[in-house]
Order: sequence, then structure tokens, then C-alpha cells
Amino acid sequence: MSTSMPTALAGGRYQLGQLIGRGGMAEVHVALDTRLGRTVAVKIMRADLANDDIFLARFRREAHAVAQMNNPNIVNIYDSGEELVSSESGDAERLPYIVMEYVKGQTLRDIIKVNGALSQRDCEQVMLGVLNALDYSHRMGIIHRDIKPGNIMISEQGVVKVMDFGIARALDDSAATMTQSQGVVGTAQYLSPEQARGECPDARSDIYSLGVMMYEMLTGGLPFTGNTLGEIAVQHMNAKPVPPHEKNPEIPLELERITLKAMSAELSERYQSANELLSDLEAFIHTPVTIDGESADYENPDVKPVRSSTELSRERYRLRRRRSDVVSFMSGTFGLLVLAVALFAFLWNFWLKDVFSPAERIALPNFEGSNYESIINNTELSSMYKFNVIYISDDSVEPGIVISQSPAAGRSMMVTPSGIEVDLTVNAGVSLTSVPDVLNTDYRDAMRNLRAEGFNVEIENAASDSYTKDYVIATSPVAGEQLSSGSTVYITVSAGPEIQYVSMPNLVGSTEDSAISRIESSNLSYGGSDRVVSDYEAGTVIDQSISSSESVAEHTKVYLTVSSGPQG
Repeated sequence: MSTSMPTALAGGRYQLGQLIGRGGMAEVHVALDTRLGRTVAVKIMRADLANDDIFLARFRREAHAVAQMNNPNIVNIYDSGEELVSSESGDAERLPYIVMEYVKGQTLRDIIKVNGALSQRDCEQVMLGVLNALDYSHRMGIIHRDIKPGNIMISEQGVVKVMDFGIARALDDSAATMTQSQGVVGTAQYLSPEQARGECPDARSDIYSLGVMMYEMLTGGLPFTGNTLGEIAVQHMNAKPVPPHEKNPEIPLELERITLKAMSAELSERYQSANELLSDLEAFIHTPVTIDGESADYENPDVKPVRSSTELSRERYRLRRRRSDVVSFMSGTFGLLVLAVALFAFLWNFWLKDVFSPAERIALPNFEGSNYESIINNTELSSMYKFNVIYISDDSVEPGIVISQSPAAGRSMMVTPSGIEVDLTVNAGVSLTSVPDVLNTDYRDAMRNLRAEGFNVEIENAASDSYTKDYVIATSPVAGEQLSSGSTVYITVSAGPEIQYVSMPNLVGSTEDSAISRIESSNLSYGGSDRVVSDYEAGTVIDQSISSSESVAEHTKVYLTVSSGPQG
């Protein structure tokens, strides 16, 4: 049963544009958020997933949880919802969707597909970005579960962005009711051994998938391949990968060690956290261990030289002394070379390519004063130009009118297959206000500040060990984001530490000292003792204020009744 894709979501707020990605579970469209006047990416899940109540509930919870994350290496989630649409048979179906930050760039998968193995430096930079994202998400209690090159975006500025946090978990929870054709959650080539066995993944599962991805970046190929998913899964559980240096001899021994440790099949031998892997990688980057420009001898891979840190330090010192004269000479030469290359690049962009390029060139039209909608709806224009839109508020012109453009009208531009890029500044037609920073302030003060700026406020509570009760933990949207007057800002308020419950131990018959020790070891508090005359030996506990096996909150006070012995 097929479902026609709508042209807009959320009552027209998100105007869907061209398809920019498609996978087995969803497709991604570029879209315009008409309320905030910004370009976003909208991931729309398959309609059949929405019929799975387990998936839908998990999807909602995970989307909300991930939306609270704020990290430069994680694609931000702005919104989520479900759109009611009609199938070809006339039945009403729900399309779950999430609205995300739009990142202009390429996926790591596409980069590897075109270029093969990355340079060592590029591999290191990608790893640093992904590890920063994972270290943050794991501390927030969120496991990705599907780390792979297709979920890593590299922006045009070179910023690493991890996508699809929480989505894999939502899919995982619905696995029991999803069809067999949808397979195991996660991508087989990057699946951790514990996931392949059907066990519950943890943060170390993300580390394993990242190790496989690192292997692929360094060698240009995957460690395990096969004709079926089961065949690949068995290799992840039992087989050892071919050492990366055998596929790429230029890989340093230490970098290979880091890679193989990350993808160790045994959990205990794997990196235990993203931060631990990050520390090793940073140590390697900042203090590379290469002796006389060579790695280790791989003639006998079973025998590797073991040298003390003192020996290595001495060798590094001698190497630096030998290199110092060379560096002194080369630094000046290299500086001149860099200057020459930079000068040539400047002249090429602004003069030489206009002279020597044989490609077709046209004069850029004047878009200023035109309606943006009429421009993008013009088939001829949209096929020739690639428009990047910046929205501002300007009361002097009508909403939707192009205020300025870059490059300027009349400039000679080269026609390219991907389209001529033009930046358009368009009047959003609404007055925008920055969300004030109310983090770590009393929620009552936060509400007053937000309402004073013209925003509506909705409150959500969450347990927190880090923030004082009644203080703001997070806002959505985040501080500094531009919103129109009357928009809703969601604030998450600390409810204090999450209450933990313990089972009350049986203290009757114990000595008073023993009972007090058991109370404290159970994370309960000793409130005091009453002594009564009884036939029990003096110092014996004969009653307790809370019955044994009763579930009580941690730090609850427990009172004892203790025998003072027989009367007289």
C-alpha cells in the first residue's frame, strides 16, 4: 500500500522541498520552516512504521530526549510530529517525522565511495568530531546504536556532524512487531558482536561500530564482508580482521592498535568509553611515535618489539635533534610556497579563471525586488541556479520579497552542472526576537523573562543531580535562536535528584550495631533507637519502624526498638 508524500507538514509550517536522502526506514527532504524563516531538513518515516505502537511511542520519547542535546558535533533536532495522510486505497495513515538542522555537505559514506581511504589527518579529524559527539551523548544516557559513515555528515566548512541519535533505539524497541524484511536494527557491516547476538547494546557497542568505521576510513574497505547478513554477523562475533597495515602500509602502528582495540569482539578488551578512546587518539596525534621515519617491522607480526617509555623518549629526542636543521631550512621555503599558492588561488578565483575557462558563462540576473516563491517555482530558474536563502525581518518591503543577492546582478558566472550558487536575502515578514538565556535560573524568573520578550512558555519537569530543584535545565529552542512573537519556548525544570528506592532489610534479631551498619549500607538513614524491657538479650533488635522487604526511598530514616534485657 503506497502513500502519497505531502507537500507540507504541521499545518503548512514546513514546506517540503527536494528529496536529499533516502534509506530503508525513511526519506529526507530539505524544507522551509515558514514560522521561523529558516531552512531545515525533515526526515519522514515510512508509513508502515507508524502502525507499530511500540515504535511510535519510542519514537516520540527518543525525539524529545535527543532534542535536549546541544553539541556542535550532533545534528540538532528542532521538532517532531505525525502527519495524517491518505493512502491510495483511501485509508488514513500517519507519517512520523522529525525536523532537523540542515547541514550543507556530504555524508562520510559518499566521501569514501568517491575517494577511497582518507588521509591520516582527515581520519583523525572525523574521529575527533564523532568521539566528541558520542562522549556527550553517552553522558546524557543516549546510545546511538547505528554508527556508520552514512550517519556522519561533513559540512562544507569541514565540521563533523553525527545524525540519527535515538532513531535506532526507537526502531530496536519495535523489532518484535516489525516484519522480517526489515532485519536487525543497525547496519550489518558495522554491527557490534553483542548486537549481532541479540543482546542489549551499551555505550561500548557504539565504540565497536566506530572502530569498524575507522578501519574503513584508513583502508578504504570494510573489515568483514559476506553474501548474507548472517554471514557478516558471524564474522563480527568470531573472526579477527586483517590488520589495517596489510591493506595500507602507511598506517602507523599506534593508530592500528587504537583501531583494533576499538573493534575488539570482547567487551572487556574494548575501549570502555568514548572518552578513553578520545584520550588515546589525542595522545597519538600530539605525540606520534615514529622512529627514524619508520613504523614497526611487520616481517613477523607475532613478534613486536617492546620498548620502555624511557627508550622511546630518548629516540624521539635524538630524532627531533636530527630534524631541527631540516625544519629550520624548510620552514622558510614552505612559507614562500604557501604564499605563492594562496596568491595564485586568489588570482584564479577573481581573474584568471574568467580568462582561461572555456565553459559557458552568463550574466547573473537581478533577483532583487522579486517574490522568492515565484523564483523557486520557475522551472527554468530552479534548474539553473542553486539558491541559498537568508531570512530577515524588514518592515519596509512586503513579506517574501528578495532584498539583496550575492553575487550581485550582472556579474559574469560560469554555468556548472550542479547549478550556479546564489545567496538571496528575503524578508520573512515577521518580527524575530532572540530567545534569552535562562539556563540555571529559577523557573519563575525564567517565565517572566521569556514572557516579557513576547514568548509563550510551557514547562516540563525532569530529575537532575546537577541542577538545583526548580532551576532551568534546558530550553527548546536554545538561547539566541530567533523566534517570532507568540512562539512557544519549552523549558525543562529540575525536579531534584531522581528518587531511588531500596528494599528494607530484616533487622529483627540482629545486634543494634549490626542493624545500624546494614541500614547505612542499604543507603538508608538511622533515626535512633528506643529501648524496652524484654526477654531478649540486651542490645538485640526486636522491632523496626519499616517492615522488611518494603520498598522505600533512599535515605529514609529507620527507627529501631532494642531490648534492654529482662527486668530487674
